This record gives sequence, C-alpha cells and structure tokens, in this order.
Amino acid sequence: MSTATHSLAFRVMRLCRPSLHVDTPLRIDPADLLVGEDIFDDPAAASQLPPLLDSLVPNSKDSADLSYGNRFLLSHPFDSFGHSGLLVLPQAFGAIYLGETFCSYISINNSSSSEARDVIIKAEIQTERQRILLLDTSKTPVESIRASGRYDFIVEHDVKELGPHTLVCTALYSDGDGERKYLPQYFKFIVANPLSVRTKVRIVKENTYLEACIENHTKANLYMDQVEFEPAQHWTAKVLKAEEELTGNDTASRTVLKPPVLIRSGGGIHNYLYHLKVASQDPISGNVLGKLQITWRTNLGEPGRLQTQQILGNPVTPKEIELRILEIPSVINLDRPFSCYCLDSFLVSSTMMKEGANLLNQWLQVHLNLANQTERALGPFEVWLSQSSPLGEKAVMINGLQKMELPKLEAYATTDFHLNLIATKLGVQRITGITVLNKADKTAYDPLPDFEAIDPLFLRNPSRAGTDLS
Repeated sequence: MSTATHSLAFRVMRLCRPSLHVDTPLRIDPADLLVGEDIFDDPAAASQLPPLLDSLVPNSKDSADLSYGNRFLLSHPFDSFGHSGLLVLPQAFGAIYLGETFCSYISINNSSSSEARDVIIKAEIQTERQRILLLDTSKTPVESIRASGRYDFIVEHDVKELGPHTLVCTALYSDGDGERKYLPQYFKFIVANPLSVRTKVRIVKENTYLEACIENHTKANLYMDQVEFEPAQHWTAKVLKAEEELTGNDTASRTVLKPPVLIRSGGGIHNYLYHLKVASQDPISGNVLGKLQITWRTNLGEPGRLQTQQILGNPVTPKEIELRILEIPSVINLDRPFSCYCLDSFLVSSTMMKEGANLLNQWLQVHLNLANQTERALGPFEVWLSQSSPLGEKAVMINGLQKMELPKLEAYATTDFHLNLIATKLGVQRITGITVLNKADKTAYDPLPDFEAIDPLFLRNPSRAGTDLS
C-alpha cells in the first residue's frame, strides 16, 4: 500500500443543539437624552413628554426613512434583551461531558480528478481502556466516490469514560491508477465531568438518611429531570422535600408536568435528602445502600445521564431483641405508682385502667415494646430498673419487686408485661436504666434509651404514642 498523497480526506463536524444568537445591544430610550428622571415628579410636565418625543424622534415604523437614524432607539422592551431570534450552529467541537451522547457528522471527500473505488470506511472511538467500533463498511464497501464528490455518514457514541478520547477514521480504497491505499485520520477530544456528587450518610436511631449534594461544573445551566435513588436489596427509599402550599389545580398539573430543578452554571448546587428503611427482617449482608440515577438537560434540551457508583453506609448490625417505648402516661402523680406496660413486637394503644376513677388513685401505663428479631428462640428474660444514675439520686424507681421474670420467646414471638414505677420528685424527670438480661446465656442487652416524664400534679405530658426510642 502506498503512502503517497491521498485522493480522499475526512472532515468531521460535531452535531449538537444550536445555541441562541445574542447580539449585545446598544440601545437607548429617547427620553433619557432629552429629560431627566425628575420630570415625572411634575405631572404637568410628564403629560407633555409623549408629544415632545413624537415631534423629535422619527417613527421607527416609517419605511420611507432610509437614514436608519433610529436604529439605536428602544422601540420595544424586548430590544434590550439582545436576542435576535437566530440560532447559531456549533463552530467547534466544544466541551464534551460524561453522560452525554457524542454525535458526529463525518464526510469523506474526494479532492482529486479521478474516481475512488471500493472504499472501505471504518470509524471508532479509542479511550485509555477500550476501542468502540462505530461504523464498518467492510461487508458493503462504498462502490465509488466520484471526483469532487463525497460520502457522508453520522456516528453516535454514549460517553461513559472521562479523559482523552480519539475518533479514528480510516479508509481503504483504490485510486484512479488502481493502486490500493490506506488513509487514517485522528480527531482527539477530552471528556470532562459535568457535575460532582457528594454524599453523606447519617443514622438517627433506626432511621438512615442519605444526603446528596450535586454541583454543576459546566458553563451552561443544567435542568435536572430526575435524581432518583435506587436502593439495594432489603432497602426502601423515599425522597424528602419541603412541603409546598399548592392549590388542587396546581397539584394536578405538576403531577403531569413535573418542573425540572435548575442548577446554575459555574458551581451551582442543589441538595437532595432520602429516607432509607430496611424493607424486610432478613439479615443484611454488607453495607451497600444503593446508587443514584441522574438525568438532565441543557438550555436547549441536550440530554445527559449519569449513574453513581454504589453508595456505602455503616454496616448494619441486627439486634437480637428490641425494647422500645410506645406511650408515656398523660398524668403521673407524685408518690403515686404508675405502670410501665411492655409489649413485644407490635404497637398497642392504652386505655385507662378504670374509666371515671379518681385520678389520684389511678394506675397509669407506660407502653413499651420488646421483640425477638432472630430466627431462634431466646430467653427466658429478666427485666429490671438500674438503681444507679450518673445524675445523682433517681427520681423514678420500681414499686414492688425489683426484677421481673419473662418467659422464653420463640422466633419473632411477642410478650407483654407491666413494670410498676413510682415518681418521688416533681417536674420533668428522666427514666433511665430499663435493662433486659437473657438468663440462658447471661447476655445483658443495651438498656432502653433514657426518656422523660412530667410529674407536676395534673400536668399533662405531650403524647409519646408510637414514638420509637430504641
């Protein structure tokens, strides 16, 4: 094959959405040349301004005026925007970003005076890690490209790697003398990252929250169509948004036409918050939470799509048992016993032990929840209230037996029990140290987190029904 001058040559143009043509305006209002702003302070003078301007300024719509003396005047407020209504095709390759679709118009031109025959054309993208074939006419070669003629085609590639890329175009053909020639041409470009995603995982009691901060690194505004979190197995996710006061019609229209989220060019950011929950009682292996799916568009609708790597959280260590409070009595009276009612596995609602009874003599119930969360039987158990307190003398103590025996719990079984407590001080008091011990293997589980009770006579405490304090 010869390395002489080639008859054919490749020309490459990137295909993308056009941009708006902006003509920086230098327009003025005639009133600014003749009078000052203080003319509007005098109603009589302001009323004479329109006739004065009509007499001095030629009519912009007068087609007989060929001097264009009014070309710098603002005839309409939109004239100050600088938008001429024209679109501009891309003049260069421009910036190419990860997640976009690279689309190129390629033309192979015959600049010689003879015909090129049996042309085999190949186009491929080369990166640091792979080669992707975009076009290959080996099986169906171009029969001929006449003198001064051309052959055009379009290639597309979804950009999935950062860094340098090379578009390689090759042609194998026979020139006018029947000599077989090989033509390679290379077009290089860099793929940049359009945005960065910073995540932070926070665990609050049994709840896991994922915060995602998206920052725009491009020179154009990005309109986020979708930022969805795809949870891993055993997890569910819900996006948390600020409540918006919408009318019924607005709510219906926004359900159909969801407005995109604008992230401005040059460093604009937007934050997303997701609430993650464990979807099943099956044991969770690993600490993978899921990944984010992000889609966006630019000013004129150029689409882009990215997927993050798997987001990792703190390893989840399943608890064998769970003890939590469900409801605190609405009234606790000084030196009067009240009951702490515990239930295993489900939430229950409490009622007063005797309706209409004297409030001072009434036994009240604090509802707790104890659950065996394993696949094997556990127990029997022992429950007590620790008498030591880092804050000094305890204000809430057990009334009666200091330890309570609970029967053996089968896998995922439930049981309920009462703890009789008594308050010795007025005011807001902290109940601490409710502890469960597995008598079979002498395992002491973590105490129930501290919670507060209010003890002034007849003063009601805010309802704690359903509150998870584990």
